[in-house]
Amino acid sequence: MKKNIQVGTSDFKKLIEGNNYFVDKSLLIKEFIENGADIILTPRPRRFGKTLNLSMLKYFFDIRTKEETKDLFKGLKIEKEKEIMKLQGEYPVIFITFKNEKYISYEDFKDGIEFLLSSLYKEHDYLLKSDKLSEIDKKEYMEMMERRASIASLCNSISSLMGYMNKHYGRKVMLFIDEYDVPIQEGYLRGYYNEMIVLIRNVLTAALKDNLYVEKSLITGILRVAKESIFSGLNNLEVNTILRYNFNDKFGFTQKEVEELVNYFGAAEDMESIKKWYNGYVFAGEIMYNPWSVLNYLKNIRDGFMPYWINSSSNDLIKRLLLKGDKEIKLDLEYLIEGKSINKVIDDTIVMAEVEDSNQNIWSFLLLSGYLKAVRTELIRGRLNCELEIPNEEVHIFYENLIIKWFQETMTSQKYELMLNILITGEIDIFAGIFKQFVINNLSYFDVSGTEPEKVYHAFVLGMLISLSENYEVKSNKESGYGRYDVMLVPKDIYKIGIVMEFKKIDDFLSTTIEEATKAALKQIADMKYVDELVNRGIKNIIKLAIVFKGKEVQVTRGN
Repeated sequence: MKKNIQVGTSDFKKLIEGNNYFVDKSLLIKEFIENGADIILTPRPRRFGKTLNLSMLKYFFDIRTKEETKDLFKGLKIEKEKEIMKLQGEYPVIFITFKNEKYISYEDFKDGIEFLLSSLYKEHDYLLKSDKLSEIDKKEYMEMMERRASIASLCNSISSLMGYMNKHYGRKVMLFIDEYDVPIQEGYLRGYYNEMIVLIRNVLTAALKDNLYVEKSLITGILRVAKESIFSGLNNLEVNTILRYNFNDKFGFTQKEVEELVNYFGAAEDMESIKKWYNGYVFAGEIMYNPWSVLNYLKNIRDGFMPYWINSSSNDLIKRLLLKGDKEIKLDLEYLIEGKSINKVIDDTIVMAEVEDSNQNIWSFLLLSGYLKAVRTELIRGRLNCELEIPNEEVHIFYENLIIKWFQETMTSQKYELMLNILITGEIDIFAGIFKQFVINNLSYFDVSGTEPEKVYHAFVLGMLISLSENYEVKSNKESGYGRYDVMLVPKDIYKIGIVMEFKKIDDFLSTTIEEATKAALKQIADMKYVDELVNRGIKNIIKLAIVFKGKEVQVTRGN
C-alpha cells in the first residue's frame, strides 16, 4: 500500500504505525549516542523536524514501551547498527516540550509551567506505586502532581523526577527537552522577560547542571541564547547551531531525501521549482530543504507553490526587528530583496534581551531562525564572517509582504499604489502632495523620534522595489556618472519615463533653506551626470527630482 503524507504529526509512533511516509532520520540515534557530550543543544529553525526527532529518540530508548515499540524501527537505517540497537528500550526517558508555552503575562506563564510539569508527573504516576520511593518522595510527588508544590520544588521538578526514576529503575535517565526557548521569545515579546528568565533558568539548570541522574540529554530550540545563563557552568554541554557540523543533516531534508520523496509521489518534474521555493538552507556545508513546506506542497500539489512555512507562524519578532531597524538595516534589506548578498559578522550566542541592541544581533537572529542563509562562512580572528542571502522564494515573499504591510499600515494600499502610479506617469505636482502625507505618516511609524528621515527614504525605496519591479529596475545608492544618486527608476520599456531622485536632509541647526538645498540637489544631478545611465540605455523621457527633508517638512521639486 502506498504511504501517505502526514503533515504536522510529531509523534514518531503514530507516524510509523499510520502507514505514513517517513524521511528516515533514524541515524540521529547513532550520532547522539556516539557523541561524547552528555548534554547536547541543537538549535534549528521552526518546523524543521525537531519535535519528531526527539519523539523518535524517546520511543527508541524508553524502557516503559520496549515491547510495544520494538518493531517501530524495522527497515530503518538504524536497524543495521547492531551495537546501537542493543540500547533500544534500555533507559527511563523524560520528554518535555515547551513549544506551547506562550502567554500574555508572567502570571499566566507561571501557571502554564505549573500545569506542564504537573502533567509530566502524571505521565509517570506509576512511580507512586514503586516500593523504591519513600513516603516523603511520594508526598512530594503528589504535591507536584496536584500543583501544590513550592516554587523551590517547582524549579527542581524535572531534576527530582529524574531522581525518582533512577530510584525505581536503578538506571540513569535520558532527558529530551523540546523548544526550550519558546518561553524566552514569548516573554521578550510580551514584556515579562526578566521574571520569566529566572524561572525557566532555574528549572533547566537544576535538571542539567551536575545532575547525577542524567545519562544523556538532547535539547532543541531555535536559538542558542547561551549567555542568558541558562546553560552557564555546564561543562559537559555541546552546542551545534546551523553553523556547526555535528547533526547538520538530521534536521530538514537533504537533496537526496527530497529527490526520493518527489520520485515516490510522482512529482519529479517539479524538482527544480521545489528547489527554488523551499531549498537554500545551508547547515555547515549541507544543503537542506524546508521539510514543512516540501511535505505541504506534495500533499496539496494541485494548489501549486505557496509559502507554507512563512504562513505557519505570526513572525511577530522578525517583523518587529526589521521594522524598527535603522537605515543600514533597510539598505541591506534592499540588497537582499534585489537577490544580492550582504556580509556580516554573526554571533551564534545571541542574548535575547539584547537582540535589538545591534545590527549584528539582528542579522544573527535572522540567520539562525531560517530567514537568511550563509552561502559562505569564514572564521577571522575568532569572529564568524558570513555572506548572507535570502534562502528561497518562500522567504523572499515574506520580506515582500512585510514591506507591503508596512505601507498598508500608514496609508491605504490604494493610495500608496496611486502615489507610485502618479510618479511613473510624471504627474509630479500630484505626487508631491501625496508623498508629503506619506512622509508625515511614516516619520512617526518608522522613526518614533522623527529625527531620521533616511529611514523613511529607505522604506520608500523598499516599497518601490516590491511594487514596481515588474516594469522597472529600481536602483538605490549606486554609482552613476561622476558620483552617486539616491534612487533611479529604469523602465524596462525604453519609451516609458525614467526617473532620477536626489534626496537631501537639512539638519535643524543649519541655516540652509529648503530652496537652497533643492537647488543644490538639482545641480548635483546635473553636475554629476546622473542621467547618463538612462540616456545610454536609450531612454529619452527623463525626470529629475529633488526631494528635500527638514524635520517633518518635505518638498518635491522637478528639475529642468
